Amino acid sequence: MSNIGVWEQAEPGVKRCILNAADSLMMMEVHFAKGAEGYEHSHPHQQMSYCLRGSFIFRIDGREYPLKAGETIHIPRDAVHGVTALEDNSALLDVFTPIREDLVKR
Repeated sequence: MSNIGVWEQAEPGVKRCILNAADSLMMMEVHFAKGAEGYEHSHPHQQMSYCLRGSFIFRIDGREYPLKAGETIHIPRDAVHGVTALEDNSALLDVFTPIREDLVKR
């Protein structure tokens, strides 16, 4: 059963929905409550995150980067990264290449 188009709980205060996954590209929307975190992790995929609304602090390989609505950040493959929402109802649009098979249920 596919989870594309289905909202699911990620971390506390964080829910996500894979919007599409085709060929070597995947797009996912992620919603955050204020103070909610995407825990630090790494993966062999390149990632671009676009801030749809609200604001965030991204941590990438030990450095912090602010991100607000209308801005984009690139996360290189294998970089250790995490994020914290600074406002309630903050949202990201994440794009990965290749597809995050670990997140897509086929």
